[in-house]
Amino acid sequence: MDYNPQKIEKKWQDAWEKSGAFETKEKLNKPKFYCLDMFPYPSGTGLHVGHPRGYTATDIISRYKRMKGYNVLHPMGWDAFGLPAENYAIKNQIDVRKAVRENIETFKKEIKEIGLSYDWSREINTTDPEYYKWTQWIFLQLFKKGLAYESMLPINWCPSCKTGLANEEVVGGECERCGSRVSRKNVRQWVLGITQYADRLLNDLEDLDWPEEIKEMQKNWIGRSEGADIEFRILNRKKERIGEIRVFTTRPDTLFGATFLVLAPEHRLVGEVKQKSDNCEEVEKYIERSRLKSDLERTDLAKEKSGIELKGFYAVNPADGSEIPIWIADYVLSSYGYGGIMSVPAHDERDYQFARKYGLPIREVISGGEIPYLGEGKLINSGSFNGFDSEKARKEIVNSLKKKKAAEEAVNYKLRDWIFSRQRYWGEPIPVVHCQKCGVVALPEEELPLQLPEVENYQPTGTGESPLAKIKKWVNIKCPQCGGPAKRETNTMPQWAGSCWYYLRFIDPKNKTRLVDFEKEKKFMPVDLYVGGAEHAVLHLLYARFWHKFLYDIGIVSTKEPFKELKNLGLILAQGGQKMSKSKGNAVSPGEIIKEYGADSFRLYQMFIGPFENAAEWNLRGIVGIRRFLEKVWLVGNNVSGDSSAERSRELHRTVKKVTEDIENFKFNTAVSALMILINDWKEQGASKEEFLVFLKILYPFAPHISEELREILGEKNNLLSFGWPDFDSGMIEEENAAIIIQVNGKTRDILETERGLNWEKVKGIVLEREKVKRWIEKKEIKKVIFVRDKLINIVV
Repeated sequence: MDYNPQKIEKKWQDAWEKSGAFETKEKLNKPKFYCLDMFPYPSGTGLHVGHPRGYTATDIISRYKRMKGYNVLHPMGWDAFGLPAENYAIKNQIDVRKAVRENIETFKKEIKEIGLSYDWSREINTTDPEYYKWTQWIFLQLFKKGLAYESMLPINWCPSCKTGLANEEVVGGECERCGSRVSRKNVRQWVLGITQYADRLLNDLEDLDWPEEIKEMQKNWIGRSEGADIEFRILNRKKERIGEIRVFTTRPDTLFGATFLVLAPEHRLVGEVKQKSDNCEEVEKYIERSRLKSDLERTDLAKEKSGIELKGFYAVNPADGSEIPIWIADYVLSSYGYGGIMSVPAHDERDYQFARKYGLPIREVISGGEIPYLGEGKLINSGSFNGFDSEKARKEIVNSLKKKKAAEEAVNYKLRDWIFSRQRYWGEPIPVVHCQKCGVVALPEEELPLQLPEVENYQPTGTGESPLAKIKKWVNIKCPQCGGPAKRETNTMPQWAGSCWYYLRFIDPKNKTRLVDFEKEKKFMPVDLYVGGAEHAVLHLLYARFWHKFLYDIGIVSTKEPFKELKNLGLILAQGGQKMSKSKGNAVSPGEIIKEYGADSFRLYQMFIGPFENAAEWNLRGIVGIRRFLEKVWLVGNNVSGDSSAERSRELHRTVKKVTEDIENFKFNTAVSALMILINDWKEQGASKEEFLVFLKILYPFAPHISEELREILGEKNNLLSFGWPDFDSGMIEEENAAIIIQVNGKTRDILETERGLNWEKVKGIVLEREKVKRWIEKKEIKKVIFVRDKLINIVV
C-alpha cells in the first residue's frame, strides 16, 4: 500500500475534531501546561510558510507534554481589530466585518490543514462584543484609578493612515504599517499611565525565562537613569528674572562645563517668550520645520543637528553664576525629562558637534586628555570641587545646590505614557461620555459592551476625529451621571488593546459575569511557554505586562507576570534570502505544499530547516527529502517482523534520549535529524513491531498523521497520546567499548579504545607497548599511574 498523506491526514484531522481530542479538561487532576502562540491578525492574503513555524513548534511541545502526563491548554484566536484589517477592507472596497469574517475562515482552514492540536472550543475573536466587553471593562478600571486620562499632545501623525501612532509604531521616521513619513500633530488623545509601572516592569524582567536580547530591548526602552534635577534661572536682555528651567542630568559632576542650554521647540518657555525674542520670525520658522519631523528622525544620531538661538534671553548656571545662551534644537524632545538639557560640549559627543557647528564655548571640566572626553575622572575648572573624582563630585555638587534649592536627586525614564486612542473606525469604542456639566464620565459597567455601530463609510477623516463623530444618533446621548446632554467618546482603542489580555480569556472564554474565573486563572496561569516573533519585543510584550500588573493590583490575576518562558522564532525567507511577501511574488502558500507533499512533510521541514530562533531559507529540495524520509517510515512500518535486537534497542534508546532532550531545548532540527538517521538504518535492517511502536511515539509530535495511521495498521486500538512518552534506559545507551585517554605527566599522548570495565592490570601491557606512549616513557622511571576506569590513564614519570 503506497503512502498517501492527503487521504490519511484528512482522516485523522476529522477524527481529532469529532472526538474533541485536544480539548482542555478544567478539573483534570494532572499538572498543567499552558502553551500559547502570539495569535495572528487575519490578513486578507492568508498564511505563507513563515507563519506556521511557531505554530508547529508549539504543537510539538503540546503533544509531547500531553504524552508526558500534563493537562495542556493550547488555544488559538484572532487579533482582528485595528489598522491592518481596516486598511485591507478600504483597499478592496468591502465591508470590514465581512472582510474579517472571511479572512478568519481562510486562516482557520489553512491552520487546520496543518493538523495543529488547538482546543478550538476556546477560540476567541477580539472583535466579538462578548470579548471586547471585557477590554472596555479593563479600560474603565484604569480610568477609575487615574491611569487612563485625556491630554492634548504632539503625537506621531500618519498622513496615509490618518491616525495618531504610538512611538513604538514609528520605525525610522515612518509608519510601521504603511511606510509613510510621519509628522507631528497636536491631537486630543487618551493616554495610559504605563510610566507609573516603569520600575516594576524593569525589575521583574529578572525573574523571566526570556531571551536576553528581548529583556535588554525592554530595559533600554524603559530607559531608567539616575541623576539630578537642576534649576537654571532665566533672564531677559534687561537681566530681569522671568522664570526657571529645570533639566535632568546623569552627570551633575560636569555642571561647570555647561556652556549653553538647549530647549525642545515645544518647551513651555519657548511658547511663552518667543514673540519677545530678538529673532522671533526665525524662531517661528524653525519650530514649524520641526513639526514635520518624527521623534526618531529628530533623535537620529547619524543626522546633523540643527538649532537656533533664542536671542534676548539667558540662563544662569547655578554652579558659578555665569550667564549662558539658550538655544532651541529639535534633537531635544519635550517628552524626555523636562524638554530641556544642559549642554556640556567638552564631555558629550552630540553637544560637542552642536557647539562646533555654531561656535559655542567648550569648557573642559573632567581631566581626560581629549575633547570630547566622555568618561569619569578628576574635576578641573570647577571651583572648590577641583580634584574631586566624578562620583564624589556628583554628590557634593548636588548637596551644595540643595542649599540654594537649585537641585535634587532624581530618576528619569525614556518610557513615555502610552498614547492609546486612534482616530479610526475599526477598534473598540472607548466607554466614556463627555458632559459639559460633569466632565468625562465612565459608562456604567452594566451597559457594556458598548458596541461599535455599523456604518456605510468608515474612511478616516484626517481632521483628528474618528469617523464615529459623524454618527450623530450614536454620539449624542444623556449623561449617565446627571441626565443632561452628553457626547460619546469617538476615538477608538488601538489594536494592542485586545491583545493585552487575550491569554486570560482563553482560560475562561464563555464567562458572562467575569473577565476570568479566579480559580480557573490560578489553575492555569502563568503561561508556561509563549512563542512568537521578536518584532513584538517592545510593543505587545511591554503593553501586556503593564496590563497584567494592573490586573494583579486590582485582584483579577494571581501572578505578577503573564509569560513565564518566551521563545522567538526566526523568519523563513524566500530563496535568495529575501523576505517573503505577496507583493514580491515570492511567498509560498502552506496549502500548496500540503496539497503536493502532505502536512506531515510540511511540519517536519519547518522544524528541520534550521535552528528555531534563526532565519532560514525555504528550499523545495529540502521538503522533497523530508517526503522521502516519511516514505521510508511508511515502508518500515508496513514490514515489521521478527524479534527485537540488542543493537537496534541501543540505537532506539539513544534516539529517544536525543529527541527528548532536543524537544525540551527547542532543538527541533537536530531531533528530526536523529529520527532520520534511525529510520535509514532500519530501512536496511527492518524492525520489530515493539521497536517500531516506540519510534512512532517519538515521531508523533512532529508527524502525527502518519504516526497514528501506522499505529492503527499495526493493530493498536488506542491512540498514541494514551501510550505516553517513552523512557530511555541509560544503561542500554552506554557503548560496549570505552575510549580511554592516555596521558604522560598530565599531557594527552594517545587514546585507547577497548572493552568497558577493564582494570589497570588488564590494560597495562597494551598501554605500555603502544608506540605513542613508549616514546615518552622509555628510559624513564614510572613513579605512579593514575587510573580512572573507562576514562583516563595518567602515567607519571
